[in-house]
Amino acid sequence: MYQYTDFDRQFVRARADQYRDQLERNLAGTLTDDDFRPLRLQNGWYVQRYAPMLRVAVPYGELASNQLRVLAKIARDYDQPSAEVYEKAQSTQAGFGTGKMPTGYGHFTTRQNVQFNWIPLDKSADVMDLLATVNMHGIQTSGNCIRNITSDERAGIAADELVDPRPFAEIMRQWSTLQPEFAFLPRKFKIAISGALEDRAATHWHDVGLHVQRNAEGEIGFKVLVGGGMGRTPVIASTIRDFLPWNQILNFLEAVVRVYNRWGRRDNMYKARIKILVKAEGQRFIDEVEAEYQQILTLDGAPHTITQAELDRVTASFVPPALSAPAQEAIKSAAPSLTAAQEIDYARWLKQNVAEHKNPELRAVTLSFKRLGYAPGDATAEQLDIAADLADQFSAGEARVSHDQNLVLPWVRADQLPALWQAARQAGFAKSNIRLLTDMIACPGGDFCALANARSIPIAEAISERYQDMDELHDLGEIDLHISGCINSCGHHHSGHIGILGVDKDGREWYQVSLGGSDGSTLSGTPVAGKVIGPSFAAAEVPDVVEALLDTYRELRQSGETFISAVRRIGAQPFKDAANRARSETGNAAAPHNIHLKTADALTD
Repeated sequence: MYQYTDFDRQFVRARADQYRDQLERNLAGTLTDDDFRPLRLQNGWYVQRYAPMLRVAVPYGELASNQLRVLAKIARDYDQPSAEVYEKAQSTQAGFGTGKMPTGYGHFTTRQNVQFNWIPLDKSADVMDLLATVNMHGIQTSGNCIRNITSDERAGIAADELVDPRPFAEIMRQWSTLQPEFAFLPRKFKIAISGALEDRAATHWHDVGLHVQRNAEGEIGFKVLVGGGMGRTPVIASTIRDFLPWNQILNFLEAVVRVYNRWGRRDNMYKARIKILVKAEGQRFIDEVEAEYQQILTLDGAPHTITQAELDRVTASFVPPALSAPAQEAIKSAAPSLTAAQEIDYARWLKQNVAEHKNPELRAVTLSFKRLGYAPGDATAEQLDIAADLADQFSAGEARVSHDQNLVLPWVRADQLPALWQAARQAGFAKSNIRLLTDMIACPGGDFCALANARSIPIAEAISERYQDMDELHDLGEIDLHISGCINSCGHHHSGHIGILGVDKDGREWYQVSLGGSDGSTLSGTPVAGKVIGPSFAAAEVPDVVEALLDTYRELRQSGETFISAVRRIGAQPFKDAANRARSETGNAAAPHNIHLKTADALTD
């Protein structure tokens, strides 16, 4: 993973010092809350439903074990609200049907970041100082700027990779950080980059999606997609360049963002994303980007052309770790003695959680953070520490946050897989549900987020509890289930084979169900937004609706046919009919009151 230079470390440290000064002036009353608000947002600090929320940047998902341990310390020592704050939150949410609200957690997000929900604001500078000790921060994880650049969690190691995208992602990160021209865009701006045959980064759903590739001559360049996004208007990105030479990517990105900055809507936040501009202007947008790009090249002198020396410098920080061959005694001790039932579990784990590696002696292993009793992507302080230990023992001290809210160990020796499985099983991370139904994506929803119209976590929990039989899960096969608590779509419900969206209806929590979405992966096929299959459902009905959809699939599927393939072959109507039959007479009356409550930060998601 990228090794920070002295300049990088000094930069992060200086930013933490600057934030402490701002916080102290705010607490002293010399910097007003209105003036402080954009400053804390630019460092990743929101004020959410009950308490501040911190979003920590994890560039392209890579985490070192010492960083995981610092995140564990933050969860243990700082993600703890005052008794007054917690009592109010617990009492209020209990009225909506929420049980105990967990504290002391980190939460892995779909943008490969880590969030905390309970850190008191007066402790926030201490947390920034702690993060800086391991080169971490919250810079540009919020606000109308270029956010954290995401990538394939297998970047640099995938067997199907054409070009390692991480050096380019790092160069883009350095270019975009505190970029003065783009500090106040019309709306947030998200970039995803992939260098593999399979798109595991959902690039078509981003403001800018980049595919690093080689042309017929073997030259490296980018396919550039612009204008994707979810929210209330789901749009698939348009290709505006089939092949852009690699050294021009920053100049071209500058042209794209300049045009957006110039013409993006600032009078209506719901129409402010670049997807609206691209959709409205079409070819005129592309023409203006090309004109701006030519001006950057000719009049500005192409100031951001990447030199070979710079690419080589950054690439040198991504050299694979040296992995010594284990002693024969270690190999022998790694081979467990398994019962028949354990052999089945281990075989399933190898199939679902273990992926091929560019190095045939290695594997990429996913630790499942989709477990009963925990919200998808949540990790306690103890679990973060254990994950750090597993990274040290089996993966050269490195882990990666995946788009699906799990952790990946990227450098695991094939001969250590049995030992890793045993250790992960003991820690509760070895459930062989990766890409299966319970490996769902879900946002924190109305229990924590002030933007949410409805709760996500109880819906995820109810579905997970119903589908704990591993035989049944594996029989159902690979299914993407995505849940969002509001139209902002942080749970990516549009791209789910089954999507669930919390909505505000008559002052109560309701849930729309959609079918047939795709994130662009090999399993899901061409990126497309799912279609809503009927009027919304009460919370109590949602697990029955999901079961009805799955039962319909089992009844109508052909041999070896996946859920998404069956949906496309059969069409939505049989599934829609089954879902509507699952409505209960009491479900509508049982729907809890809506919990929508916006705070001052509601427009800064």
